[in-house]
Amino acid sequence: MKLSIEGHLERDAMVSSNGLATTTTQPRFSFGLISDVQYADISDGRSFLGVPRYYRHSILVLQRAVKEWNTYQKHMFVINFGDIVDGFCPKDQSLDSVRKVVDEFEMFKGGPVYHMIGNHCLYNLPRSKLLPLLKIQTLDGRAYYDFSPVPEYRFVVLDAYDISTIGWPQDHPKTLEAMKILREKNPNEDKNSPDNLEGPERRFVMFNGALGKEQMEWLDGVLLDATKLKQKVIVCCHLPLDPGAASKATLLWNYDEVMNLIHRYNCVKACLAGHDHKGGYSIDSHGIHHRVFEAALECPPGTNAFGYIDVYDDRISLVGTDRMESTDMTFGPLS
Repeated sequence: MKLSIEGHLERDAMVSSNGLATTTTQPRFSFGLISDVQYADISDGRSFLGVPRYYRHSILVLQRAVKEWNTYQKHMFVINFGDIVDGFCPKDQSLDSVRKVVDEFEMFKGGPVYHMIGNHCLYNLPRSKLLPLLKIQTLDGRAYYDFSPVPEYRFVVLDAYDISTIGWPQDHPKTLEAMKILREKNPNEDKNSPDNLEGPERRFVMFNGALGKEQMEWLDGVLLDATKLKQKVIVCCHLPLDPGAASKATLLWNYDEVMNLIHRYNCVKACLAGHDHKGGYSIDSHGIHHRVFEAALECPPGTNAFGYIDVYDDRISLVGTDRMESTDMTFGPLS
């Protein structure tokens, strides 16, 4: 189902992910979302796979998104799923380009905008400059945090490049740990290439990253606290966390470790991500929904990829615009 936000009407019934009709009630709240804007003031190009990329048009997609979110007037907040500016942005324009896109997000009038960092963000600016611009207020350059818009729900925003070769100084322990992982896992001279790697092993490339030990311990504590408070948890991460929802070369390095931790609890209902521009969807062995969002960057002129999510007690419902597929995610008994 593809609907424009302006044309969205309350539906008498919805079809859930298991094919059963569910009665529509008013959502507890809703929020807007967009991913992989990757703006740059350069001519259109292509990905390394040959997919067209529309660098100047992507900010127009964002502008239309903000206009529709403001028109709807019901969203409590907006989440940007990372990669705010493209890596091909001329480095002397990086700071101004990030500010320009952030200013467009700030035009949203309904509440806060929550950002997460992606690899293209870090190609442009180090964490020390990037995080203040994105209003990510944490200690020591960490970019993970959580928030609770209503007592029944908690959102967890992960830092997918906690262990990474980009964003940290070259001699930083996190950079050195990332280089060690890549040397062990990727035999290619070009560590951005997944050539000769099979299946999920293709994820061990420089444009991905991992959660470090401290963040894993923090996540464990957040999920324990959410369980005690009987909160449902939505995990947000730039990198996908399930091989069934995304290309194997786009996964978090230690997605398996992260999901093993998440599966020890019953509070997480969905994991939302960007990075893999074509988008994707899966339900894992524990009934957790994984939705990877289609990229704003790859929208041909005049088309869009953004949406909003209505949040209910028993499901979340993504209403996508144009190239972003709508998805109804009903919480099953296993989750």
